[in-house]
Amino acid sequence: MPDTGGPSQYAPFGLDDDPAALGLARLVVPTPDGAVLVHHRRADPADPADPADPVTILLHGAAGSWTTWTPYLRAAAEAGRPVTAPVLVDLPGWGGSPAPTPALDVDAAARVVLAVADAVGAQRFELVGHSLGALVALHVAATSPARVTRLGLVSPTTFSALEAAARPWSGVRRLPALVLLRGVFTVLPRASSVLLRAAARVGLLTALASPVFRHARRVPRSVREAFVAEVRPVAFVVATRSAPGYDTGAWSAYRGPASAVAGADDAFAELDDLVRLRAVLPQCRTTLLPECGHFAHVEWPTATVDALA
Repeated sequence: MPDTGGPSQYAPFGLDDDPAALGLARLVVPTPDGAVLVHHRRADPADPADPADPVTILLHGAAGSWTTWTPYLRAAAEAGRPVTAPVLVDLPGWGGSPAPTPALDVDAAARVVLAVADAVGAQRFELVGHSLGALVALHVAATSPARVTRLGLVSPTTFSALEAAARPWSGVRRLPALVLLRGVFTVLPRASSVLLRAAARVGLLTALASPVFRHARRVPRSVREAFVAEVRPVAFVVATRSAPGYDTGAWSAYRGPASAVAGADDAFAELDDLVRLRAVLPQCRTTLLPECGHFAHVEWPTATVDALA
């Protein structure tokens, strides 16, 4: 069974959107699948890039951008385990990266990650992903295992989410929030973002955030606002189209070290997902956090740092 974590303070940090304050440089990476905005920090900026330098690429989820990782970066620094040369990616269509035509599926997203790694001179790299970003991270590790030195999965979208997206009639009983959200975004792909933002303006921000955070009222307002602002309905729906026929067994191609952390109250995953993940990735250490929803790195950042250490 997964280990149970013991976090001490819920959602202690808001989001920070000032890259300079975090010592991050801005880089735009052109790729065949769309331009990508990247914020990164080298371990020693005075030294020329070396392909052997350790790099950690961080991938946001379907309602996020590079800023979603700032509570995690802050917690890691305060714990004395700062993230090594972080590379924070806004996948095409999210954050500051323009939306590609067509929107990315999981194969294209994986190609983008490798293109970013090449652009920052990382022959090999650690890869950490949240939610949909964790699915992309798993896909990169499965298709390019020699390039991934370590895998970190935060509130990962894996078995149950893929199965629910592939078979929505049965999935609505297992993960109703995921299936219903996908249905609304499919029917109203353009209007959904406008409606979400309008609802937030009339005082429904906490209600909108409740399905993803265990204690939405205790989450800093900057986090709730970013969650609503960063939802990309079209990109979300296209990403879920990878679910039918997706071979989760392919993840076993990656044989390196891995860690996964998830919330006990995650509306987009089942508790059994962590057990099933360990069956595919025997070297994967799993941690289940109580009183945690779908954003473990924001809700319990210090515990997430410990789980992935």
